[in-house]
Amino acid sequence: MLRQIEGSRAVAEAVALARPQVICAYPISPQTHIVEALGELVKTGALSPCEFVNVESEFAAMSVAIGASAAGARAYTATASQGLLFMAESVYNASGLGLPIVMTVANRAIGAPINIWNDHSDAMSQRDCGWIQLFAETNQEAADLHLQAFRLAEEVSLPVMVCMDGFILTHAYERVDLPEQAQVDAFLPPYAPRQMLDPAEPVSIGAMVGPEAFTEVRYLAHARQMWALERIPQIAAEFQAIFGRDSGGLLHTYRCDDAHTIVVALGSVLGTIKDTVDDLRAQGHAIGVLGITSFRPFPLAAVREALQHAQRVVVLEKSFSVGLGGIVANDVRSALSGIRLHGHTVVAGLGGRAITQASLERVFLQAMRDELAPLTFLDMDWGLVERQLERERRGERSGPAAEAMLREVGAVASRVR
Repeated sequence: MLRQIEGSRAVAEAVALARPQVICAYPISPQTHIVEALGELVKTGALSPCEFVNVESEFAAMSVAIGASAAGARAYTATASQGLLFMAESVYNASGLGLPIVMTVANRAIGAPINIWNDHSDAMSQRDCGWIQLFAETNQEAADLHLQAFRLAEEVSLPVMVCMDGFILTHAYERVDLPEQAQVDAFLPPYAPRQMLDPAEPVSIGAMVGPEAFTEVRYLAHARQMWALERIPQIAAEFQAIFGRDSGGLLHTYRCDDAHTIVVALGSVLGTIKDTVDDLRAQGHAIGVLGITSFRPFPLAAVREALQHAQRVVVLEKSFSVGLGGIVANDVRSALSGIRLHGHTVVAGLGGRAITQASLERVFLQAMRDELAPLTFLDMDWGLVERQLERERRGERSGPAAEAMLREVGAVASRVR
């Protein structure tokens, strides 16, 4: 059924269609509307049988999800930003135990300084935790990916994060086609756990493993990810056959067939990039877009195939590795090992800063003229940065850098008024 609906509500209803048996969450912006809606569905009996567990922290939320999944229940939770960091120990435990939990991460910046707006710092901080990570471009894809995530998690016995941009998607109202329960039931079979705690046959889980087997255990987690790399496009194809939508998969290309320059990105910014590419195409520029849906496992071979005929690649990412540079760009560089082309990383949208078509067009034109630096920060106020660095070089006790720069920005704003 096609509806005009908030992204969070669409995801909540998609999750409900997957028939979870235990939902546990602690509210943190911008994921709160998702679990509020699920709580309402459980309370009214629209989602039944299902137990909604109110917990006291994000660590508790993931711990309850682990216990529920280990006991044989289809389990779901959601979080964002510092909430994901708070549950980090349990996040690693969930993947290490091979438990097929599904979690929404409503992507949000990580402090300090505190910031509630969108970037990808939270999910990127957990990129090596062993969870599958799928990134949604639109609210339609976010809803669809949750249905595919339960199927994938339970087939390969690994937890799955579905990442959707906080506020940009979670709080946006769009037309979303939500399927009927019968369609979802035809796609997602009843949960049949591979491993389940049974009092009649007691076993230990999460026991200590020494050097004699730890490497092998970690390799098996990697092997499951490689299996997921095969199953993700297959599950997407099965989803399309039932629901009639091409949604999910490893990646998708846009106007790449004859492109000399290809822009690589994740998430909702792909829409703005595609609009910019359309404008540049109208001006005669051969440019295309590669959107990555599966960040973990990272589709090295598919990325290499999509980019191998380009002359230059621009990776636009909403996070970065302090002291190194691009995170996604590093993985793209691995995919392109041995291929000689111009590579650029553009860091954009940190802490929710707007990414405009005008700014994107400017940097894409610079890249196509081979004038773009290897690492660029989109719309950076370099004057503000340099003045703060100068204060620090002089040894002034200016306090934390964020507060010092905010004072300066505030002083400028008051003079303008």
